[in-house]
Amino acid sequence: MKTKKELKDEYKQKKFKIGVFQIRNTVNNKIFIESSTDLIAIWNRQKFQLNMGSHHNSELQKDWIEFGGDKFKYEILEEIEQKENTSINYIKEAKELEKMYIEELNPFDSRGYNKNAKRQ
Repeated sequence: MKTKKELKDEYKQKKFKIGVFQIRNTVNNKIFIESSTDLIAIWNRQKFQLNMGSHHNSELQKDWIEFGGDKFKYEILEEIEQKENTSINYIKEAKELEKMYIEELNPFDSRGYNKNAKRQ
């Protein structure tokens, strides 16, 4: 049986999928774009929050309730390749990639659920 320290060390060495994802409403094609350092776990978290009615995006939450979770698709837009033995700040890299996708896809108002920081 492995010790607690060995399990922690293994976890630290584990690589997670890092990148940008979108949640797409298949009824009206509105999208919500974000980044994560764990693209697998984030979908579980997002679904849990939406199913519990506690998602931070009120418009997405409203549509999730109105249309039902089966009308939404989770899609990974891009993954960041992780390099061995580097000190890359993957959180920063993911946020930069997220900004690029938001600028390109413009997921605001009738096109999406993201909030436009320039208007606030």
